[in-house]
Amino acid sequence: MLLSTNGLIIRQQSIGEADRVVSVLTRDRGVIRAFANGARRVKNKNMAATSLFSYSRLTLFHGRDKYTINDAESIQVFFDLRRDVERLSLSQYFCELCLCLAPQEEEAEAFLRLTLNCLHLLCVGKHPLSQIKAVYELRMLGMAGYMPDLVACSGCGAYESDVMFLSLLDGTLHCGRCQEHAPVSPALMLVKSVLAAMRHILYADLGKVFSFTLPDEAMKSLGSIVERFLLSQLDRSFQTLDFYHTVSLDP
Repeated sequence: MLLSTNGLIIRQQSIGEADRVVSVLTRDRGVIRAFANGARRVKNKNMAATSLFSYSRLTLFHGRDKYTINDAESIQVFFDLRRDVERLSLSQYFCELCLCLAPQEEEAEAFLRLTLNCLHLLCVGKHPLSQIKAVYELRMLGMAGYMPDLVACSGCGAYESDVMFLSLLDGTLHCGRCQEHAPVSPALMLVKSVLAAMRHILYADLGKVFSFTLPDEAMKSLGSIVERFLLSQLDRSFQTLDFYHTVSLDP
């Protein structure tokens, strides 16, 4: 069966002498794995459009148990990501996170839209990398079913206090008073500005998700909290994240 779709190449692997197998984040089928025969040959028409970070229009043959790319045409190639090792490594982490969280064989428009937007922002350089990273991690978690409950304190219902505490185990929120009586578990302290930013990231319209600012120290705190929450919820590490930290310019 032939089908057409648009998708972002989020992983590429070499097989055989000139072939390539790619993982593609598509709008209507989520993450799929497809074979691109001969795509590593320099003169192959599908070489560029099946490369990592290429957003492409794909014509696929869907067999009984695999996809094969018949034709690929680049819509956008995020080439500028390769000019800076820090941005490149962060983009590779986003792709690995996408492979972990995005659905397979089902609609994934929001995942694709967020990923394309974040790669674009990494290219243009108008937002701090720490902000782009925190937004991508937290919004992806929310869309994938790991959304923390940041509406109010789960104990007394308070919307805010001077400090709130986020449980790393179940993603619930406690005010300072309720935290004293909460079951003993790892929790992160959130100041008002960081909590407001996290609420915005999770609950704002996707087109407005970057419409917030924080002072440098608060942005650093946001990044640390979101990353710790993500790693706790997923209970795994990411090699690309580890590498990003080795090249990151953030102290």
